[in-house]
Amino acid sequence: VQLQASGGGLVQPGGSLRLSCAPSGHILSSSTMGWFRQAPGKEREFVAAMRWRGGSPYYADFVKGRFTISRDNAKNTLYLRMNALKAEDTAVYYCARVREWGARESADFNSWGQGTLVTVSS
Repeated sequence: VQLQASGGGLVQPGGSLRLSCAPSGHILSSSTMGWFRQAPGKEREFVAAMRWRGGSPYYADFVKGRFTISRDNAKNTLYLRMNALKAEDTAVYYCARVREWGARESADFNSWGQGTLVTVSS
């Protein structure tokens, strides 16, 4: 299964974007789906995740109150709503899946697809 992220772009500081992640195949309802990001010259870092069947979101401390992870069951799509964006949010954003809810290490996640670039700049 591939997870294709989309929705990135150029946005001004303080602006908003909504990223989407659509799986190419079936995702077990017991899976957890997450968002990561990787800025130039930095390691990939955890952003947010939730149970694929819905609910139980958890976030990195640096995005709490600004980002919201959600899922549209009808569209079989995972979202990341990003508000109050800052220059330091500039990165390539990826979605991935993991078996265990609560995981935050990228090495535990799989089914990485191509990311989507978010650039926050005036």
